[in-house]
Amino acid sequence: MKAADIRALSADEKAEELEKLKKEQFNLRFQSATNQLEKTNRIRQVRRDIARIKTITGQEAGKTKA
Repeated sequence: MKAADIRALSADEKAEELEKLKKEQFNLRFQSATNQLEKTNRIRQVRRDIARIKTITGQEAGKTKA
């Protein structure tokens, strides 16, 4: 997911997407531990998407406080 796509989402949609990604990350880690993971690069993508959403959310929260 690109930063522009995330910025276009509302706060509720961002929270929902973050929750979805965290669940996916848990499932991927579980698959990795049981050697059932097929796309190993997906873990990296999900981790970065989570960080991207948190970063943009923090930036937007900082703008409203100033």
